[in-house]
Amino acid sequence: MHIGVEIFPTDQTIGAIELAREAEAHGFESLWFPEHSHIPTRRTTPWGGREGAPPLPEFYWRTFDPFVALGACAAVTTTLKLATGICLVAQRDPIHTAKEVASVDALSNGRFLFGIGYGWNKEEMAQHGTGYTDRRAILRENILAMKQLWTQDEASFDGEHVQIEPSWSWPKPAQSPHPPVILGGSAGPRTAADIAEFCDGWMPIAGRYSLDKWSEVVAACEKIGRDPATVELGVFGAPPDAAKLHDMAAAGATRVVLGLPQGPRDEVLEALQTMAPLVEEMRDA
Repeated sequence: MHIGVEIFPTDQTIGAIELAREAEAHGFESLWFPEHSHIPTRRTTPWGGREGAPPLPEFYWRTFDPFVALGACAAVTTTLKLATGICLVAQRDPIHTAKEVASVDALSNGRFLFGIGYGWNKEEMAQHGTGYTDRRAILRENILAMKQLWTQDEASFDGEHVQIEPSWSWPKPAQSPHPPVILGGSAGPRTAADIAEFCDGWMPIAGRYSLDKWSEVVAACEKIGRDPATVELGVFGAPPDAAKLHDMAAAGATRVVLGLPQGPRDEVLEALQTMAPLVEEMRDA
C-alpha cells in the first residue's frame, strides 16, 4: 500500500517546498494539495455541502494554487508523486488546465497524479460561471477534452459544454497516455459510471463514504466491458492508524492519504515524523 500526505498549503503553515523535501525524505509516496480559487464571503453552502457542518476554516481561502505549488515541489524532489487533492475541474477552463497538468507532469518526469472532484461550494463555482446542477456534466466533458489535448497532436472536442476546434497544444504529459485521473466523492450510480468511463481511480474521503460502494464501481466497469482491475481504489484523509489501514488494504485500497495538521511548521513536521513508520509497515499490505 502506498502512503501519501495532504495539507492545504498556505502562508500560515509549513512552506510547500520544505514539506515536499521532508515528505520524500520520510519515504511518503505522494503529496496532495487541494484547490479553492477563492471563497465568496456570502456563505450559504455549508462546509462540504453537509448540513450542520461547522464554519468553513480560514485555510480554505488562504490556500495556494495547487499547480504552482506542486511545480515548485517538483523542482526539489525526485521520487515524490505530486497530486491535486482535489482539483475543481468543473469550474476551470479545460485548455488551461490540460496545459497545467501536462506541464507539471513533464517537469516532474512523470510524477503527477490528477485528483479531481465535482465540487460542493455553490457560491465559488457560480462566480466561475458553473451551475451546481451542471457540474458533473461539465467535469466529464472537461476531462474528455483534456484527454484529447494530452494524447492527440491535433486535438478537438465538440460537446454540449466544451468546444475546441482542431488545435495544437504542448507539452504532452510524460506519463502515457496521461497522468492517472482519480475521482473523489461518493460512488453512487452516476459517480460510478463516470469512474468507469474516464477515470483511473476512485478515492473517497475516509469516514464519509463507505468502501462498500466499491462494488458499484466494479459493476459500472463490467457494464461497459472495462476490467475493474484497471481502476485503483484509494482513501483520502485516512486516519494514521495501522489497524484501520490494514482493514482498508483488505478492502482493496492500494493507496491512502493521511491528513496533516493545518498548524505551524513544527507541528506539521512532528506529525510527519509520527506517521512515517506507517510507510514501512504498510509497504507490503
